[in-house]
Amino acid sequence: MCPNDRPDTDVLTLCRNWLLIWLCLLALPAFAAADGELLQIASRPGVTVPVYWRPQANATATLVLLPGGGGGIGARKEDGWPGGRNFLIRSGQLFAQHGFNIAMVSHPSDVADLSYEFRTSAEHLKDLHAVLAQLKARSDAPIWVVGTSRGSISATALAIAERDSQLMAGLVLTSSVTSFKKSGAVPRQDLEKIRIPVLVMHHEKDACPVCQPHEVPLIMAGLKNAPIKKLMMVNGGSNPSGSVCEAEHWHGYINMEAEAVDLIAGWINKPSAP
Repeated sequence: MCPNDRPDTDVLTLCRNWLLIWLCLLALPAFAAADGELLQIASRPGVTVPVYWRPQANATATLVLLPGGGGGIGARKEDGWPGGRNFLIRSGQLFAQHGFNIAMVSHPSDVADLSYEFRTSAEHLKDLHAVLAQLKARSDAPIWVVGTSRGSISATALAIAERDSQLMAGLVLTSSVTSFKKSGAVPRQDLEKIRIPVLVMHHEKDACPVCQPHEVPLIMAGLKNAPIKKLMMVNGGSNPSGSVCEAEHWHGYINMEAEAVDLIAGWINKPSAP
């Protein structure tokens, strides 16, 4: 209520001030849920790359998350985060809890589905370079690129392409594509050109035919010039469902997201060999 024991002009002024304070209080939840934004980063003539950007003060690193499948991140949810079910996308808030800036990269405006072939193309690498450059301009935090499933192809190709740019501080590959039958499979790429720390994580029960656990050592063998590299084979989680190559099976670290994120975050903050 407005006090009524002051002159009329004072009462009106005080009422207006109370109203402004009340409106600000009502708006606080909305502001709290909207501290991320969807960037549209120009990369090639007429092409933009949507990136969900969630910065925070004093971030220890910027994580660039490259999802698998077609490369989408999903529609925005009520809490402001993208709603994709991909392991990296649905774990975004968990990564943020470790003090990282979060950048979730979707497919470019001219490509609806990031195929195996496109993920190593000059166009894709140009798109991702533009993303890295824009993020570096927004934050001085070291950039770590994290790819999962088909996103591991993109992340690996980017690390090779950016080896002299100093834009990437490190690389994390999860549920990597290992089959030599697939264009751009991680072991088929020029891994010896990667000269930054690399973490490789894979689930022991991953049954996706193109991401076989027994082929993962081929990645480690190829990383001959990485200053630090580590392989983490995990076996947690529960209740896998759907396709063995989809996000809610062992391939997507189902029901062990927090554990997987903790392992990744811990290594990013302090890379170490086995």
